[in-house]
Amino acid sequence: MARHLRFTGTDSKNGSCPALHEDAASGEIIVQGTPLTDPEDLAQLQHFGPGDAAVVVPRELLVNHGPKETERARKVISLEEFGQLFHTFEHSAWHLETRGGYASDREDLGFNEFVKTGRAPMDLGSEWCTNIRRQTDNGKYVGRVRVVDDPPTQGQLFLLDYAQTNAATGEDVRNTWRVDAVRARLGDEDFWVFDSRLVVILHFDDADVLGDLEIITEPAAVLRYCQIRDAAVHASTPYDAFAAQLRQH
Repeated sequence: MARHLRFTGTDSKNGSCPALHEDAASGEIIVQGTPLTDPEDLAQLQHFGPGDAAVVVPRELLVNHGPKETERARKVISLEEFGQLFHTFEHSAWHLETRGGYASDREDLGFNEFVKTGRAPMDLGSEWCTNIRRQTDNGKYVGRVRVVDDPPTQGQLFLLDYAQTNAATGEDVRNTWRVDAVRARLGDEDFWVFDSRLVVILHFDDADVLGDLEIITEPAAVLRYCQIRDAAVHASTPYDAFAAQLRQH
């Protein structure tokens, strides 16, 4: 089975090597760089076996993008702490939604109405909408990219219609097909980025129920999620244009 590799970082100015990747399952680091091939150089390496390969990378690559500890300690925050971030962020909050559906949506009365009528109700007076409208009216940016399967799940269709409510609060709501998300290497983590300085990863179980909320503040790790955010926006389409595209699909 192929490894599940996550891009960690690069100091390259043109998108070429060197770069670091991390095996999401084992935590092993994959170093990508210029091969060391000179026999005299190879002869100086200790513990170098016949099946080994050596690459040359700048020291800065490892300092800037390599792990700072053997195993990163997970820090989990409460649902209340997570909710408070939407009131205290300074300039931006952005979400990548990667799942086929969310248990919290299916438990909402609006979802039942969507199943019956094909339209998601718009409740701009909810606590969520009121706060997001307040934030965007103050010049802050709130956005999200939703990954959509082909064909879309019922949960994804619900969120695509509900995007009208998101947009009415000032959110920048976009969608991308799953195949395009894979091509852009967005990964399958569901997360929020706040002010480009902290990340909250939303962990779900197989029933789409939200579990742990893991917060990350390590700059190198946050940078990786910011890069995913930028790639996701580039690979996505505004929700209304995506909906029109879906009707013709």
